Amino acid sequence: MVNSSHEAMHRIFQEYPGLFTGVSKALGLPLIQPTSITVLPTDLTETQPVERRVDTLLRFDGDEPILLAVEAQSAKDQNKPASWAYYLSFLHTKYKTPPLLLVVCQDRATAEWAAQPVPIGPQWWSSLTLRPLVAGPHNMPVIEDPEEARADLALATLSAITHAKEAAVDGILKALSTALRDVPEAVADPIIEFTAQGLGVNRRAGELWRNLVAVDLSFYKSYISEEIRDEGRAQGRAEDILLVLEARGMDVPDEIRERITGCDDPDLLRRWLTRAVTAPSAEAIFTEEGS
Repeated sequence: MVNSSHEAMHRIFQEYPGLFTGVSKALGLPLIQPTSITVLPTDLTETQPVERRVDTLLRFDGDEPILLAVEAQSAKDQNKPASWAYYLSFLHTKYKTPPLLLVVCQDRATAEWAAQPVPIGPQWWSSLTLRPLVAGPHNMPVIEDPEEARADLALATLSAITHAKEAAVDGILKALSTALRDVPEAVADPIIEFTAQGLGVNRRAGELWRNLVAVDLSFYKSYISEEIRDEGRAQGRAEDILLVLEARGMDVPDEIRERITGCDDPDLLRRWLTRAVTAPSAEAIFTEEGS
């Protein structure tokens, strides 16, 4: 299971290798359509010393075979260019196939930093120049049309992930959730999961996606969908409890409000809601929980 936005940013290419076709179009690259794509081992460790692993590694076979190394980058790291140069050199040596490096970012500052060419060698002669491809909020399409999202669900998901910190993400998520209504569950489930994890658990965009899934995609039964819907139901029930207490003119201290909104047990929230109708005080709804 995908468990972080870092994983989602590169593993989506493992799940949907053809996504690079859409990304290459967005970047203006003349990518020749491959006849086949292979997910390769990501371990680039040499026999002895330091272990080095690229995030995702794909081989595109066809008239012009290439290797695609995908790295998810969440912040500037001055040590990364040296590692990336090593990856490309190693891959070129091992596979005898032209390698490309694609760096996926979620903020413009990191994307702009990653896109800068890095010359390797003395100032008077660059032996190598690292030139990564970069996909981020500065160049990935803002897909707000459900039909466009439906035409390439993987690219629409990457659009949401790379724009997660921007206001445009709201329209992207709505278009994606609308597009997913008409697709089979087996297709929708991984898209739902990649999107949820790629947005990050503590971001406003993540909460919006959870709400959209709870409302628009209520017929899906995957683990992540069930988890999202449970959270949506819990949030709604917590709001109902507070509304009842406030309508009865009761004072609701911050610690009680936080305890109610922080609870994710639907059954317990239902009991609290029942008690909120007759409880003599806000604290009294917790009586049977021993507080």
